[in-house]
Parts: sequence; C-alpha cells; structure tokens
Amino acid sequence: MRGKIVKGIAGFYYVYTEEGPETCGKIYECKAKGIFRKENRKPLVGDDVRLEVLNEEEGTGNIVELLARRSELVRPAVANIDQALVVFAIVKPEPNFNLLDRFLIMMEQQGLESIICFNKQDIAAPEEKEELRRAYEGSGCRVLFASARKREGMEELKSLLYGKTTAMAGPSGVGKSSLINCLNPSAGMQTGDISRKIDRGKHTTRHSELIALHENTYIMDTPGFTSLQLFSMEKEELQGFYPEFTSYEKYCRFRGCVHISEPDCGVKEALQEGKISRIRYHNYQVLFQELQDRRKY
Repeated sequence: MRGKIVKGIAGFYYVYTEEGPETCGKIYECKAKGIFRKENRKPLVGDDVRLEVLNEEEGTGNIVELLARRSELVRPAVANIDQALVVFAIVKPEPNFNLLDRFLIMMEQQGLESIICFNKQDIAAPEEKEELRRAYEGSGCRVLFASARKREGMEELKSLLYGKTTAMAGPSGVGKSSLINCLNPSAGMQTGDISRKIDRGKHTTRHSELIALHENTYIMDTPGFTSLQLFSMEKEELQGFYPEFTSYEKYCRFRGCVHISEPDCGVKEALQEGKISRIRYHNYQVLFQELQDRRKY
C-alpha cells in the first residue's frame, strides 16, 4: 500500500493513505524497517512510502520502502514540498515585517516559491491592507488577503494550493489553524486521530505535520516561530532577495553598490520617491547589518 508520512514522533511515523477500506483516507501508525538505519536513511514528514499493514483494525503497519524524493528541505526537515504559504495577521498581532522577510528569504534559499497570506482582513482598516499590498507587491511573491473568521479569500487560496504540498509558516496567533480548518473542516479530526494514537496531545504543535486537504493536496502545519536565523550567505548576496531593487540598480554610480551608505544610489533614490517600500528597505538594512556583524565573529 502506498501512503505519505504526515507526522513523525518518538520513532513512530503516521502514514496517510487514500487506499484501503475507508474512502476518506486512513492514518496508520508505522515503524520504519531496520534497513533504513543500515542505509543511513531517515524517513521525513512528506516522504512517499510503501507500507505493509500489520493490523487493519488497530491501524498499524511497517514502512517497507521510501520512494524517491522530489525535494528535501533543511529547515524544517521535510520532503517533497512544492511551495510555501507564509501567513501573517494584518492586526492582532501586528505583523513583524522583519520576521516575514526572513521567512521569504529562507524559503527562497531552499528553492521554494512563497505565497504571502495576510489574515484577519475583516478587522483591519482598508489603509492597513493597502500599505501591505504596496509593500509586498514587488517582492516576487503572490500576495493575498483572507479572513478565516469570515471565510473570505478561501476559494483563491484553495486554487493556489490544489495539487501541491505546501509548507505553512508564520508566527503563533495569526490564524494558521483557523485557515486550515476553513480549507478542510475535517483537518481537526485528522489531527485528533493522530493525537489519540500517540497519546501525546500536548506535543502536537512542536512537530511538523502534513494535513490532507484534497486528493494529492497537502498542507504542512509547522510550529510557531518567534525568531529565525538566515542561512549562511554573504551580505552582498542579500540584495538578490529583494527583486524590487533590480530595476533601479542600473542608476547606481558604483558597480557592486549594496545600497546602504554609497552616494548616488539608484535604489535609495527610488526609496525617496516612494517607488520602493520603506518597510522592505528597513528590513534590508537590518538584515544587512546582521550579516555584517556575523562576519566579524
């Protein structure tokens, strides 16, 4: 039987399969065969696997084969992710733009395109929403606005997720779980099923977990983040993660301008003219300084 690992904890892997007796899919609690340890291969959440069922009634089995991976992420350690959905609230809590940019850069470093979803639009002022749109429309990411409480923006979001495995990232309290429940009301039931199997409900938010939304469509819920270190890069590389700078770099006096302290900088001139978001440029300054200070030590 073929399935996908949706959660792993304490040596057990929870494999979701659309095959078998239950039309809505079923989760099996599995152990991995010892051969994987001998081959120094560790199953990851997101892995497509073949399993043998040991007890259908109890829903237990063994993973007997790890199928080829399309991709593998380092952080979080998961396999076969196609894209990232970065979720922040417009208000309550106020968005941490520096953290948002860190997420976008981290995902791009790992070869993933990102969708930015700003939740709670129903309680935000129109000017707050417009400010975010202007700030991130040049980021190279698709930007959408939603309200899990009012179920606004769900059809657009579903269309962007369909047929893909998506990693959902974002800080705590922005409504990630509410969005998942809007996308699939049975998602909470699926999570509860795993919790009952492992009898560790209090640990469920500390581990990455894939949730089936539709046939061949999964979303990975990750623990909340409060800080995020960038992967290793040189400070001069950072500007490559701000695509809105590109069209103005040709107006810089100096080749190799990093748009911080140089005179006659096309990017800074565009900033003064309102063509580049002050939010994004400020984040760039902060991250550039962080990378510069890191090199000193």
